Amino acid sequence: MGLRSKGSTMTSQGLQAMRKEDRAYNSEQSGAARRQCKIAVEEPMPDYTPEHARAGISAKLPKLETWPNHFPGYEITIRFPEYTSICPKTGLPDYGTITIHYEPKKVCLELKALKMYLLGYRNLGIFYENAVNRMLRDIVTAVHPAWCRVTGEFTPRGGLFTNVEARWPRRGAR
Repeated sequence: MGLRSKGSTMTSQGLQAMRKEDRAYNSEQSGAARRQCKIAVEEPMPDYTPEHARAGISAKLPKLETWPNHFPGYEITIRFPEYTSICPKTGLPDYGTITIHYEPKKVCLELKALKMYLLGYRNLGIFYENAVNRMLRDIVTAVHPAWCRVTGEFTPRGGLFTNVEARWPRRGAR
């Protein structure tokens, strides 16, 4: 009985002959030649610089506005599924979802101003980690919450999912 392969019939003898040819071909290849297999890159990417690392941290963004809170002791969760920014090294766009979770004290974030603030990242060159920590810093400065957590869930790039979480007060802080 033959083996089916892409619409044709192959006998077990034919399959054994193919395997023998493959082994012969592989043995002809030197070990060094197999180890030198590399992806061709026309231009090497520049190394990371201190400018890449600092990119976007102090850029001017729209102001976060607040309004008076009349009911202390509750939590607010805000999700922004349309986050975009630019990788400062490659210039490629980054996409993700930003979640802001906090307990307000005297004031709350005004949502339209928050949306404009988050849209301000759209053309900003900034790394994921810096963006999330900058957002936390700016929100804490504007609202002075009891606590705050900002989470960035970034879409896969090169097969890697990245989640970044920043908290205030920091873990272990007194």
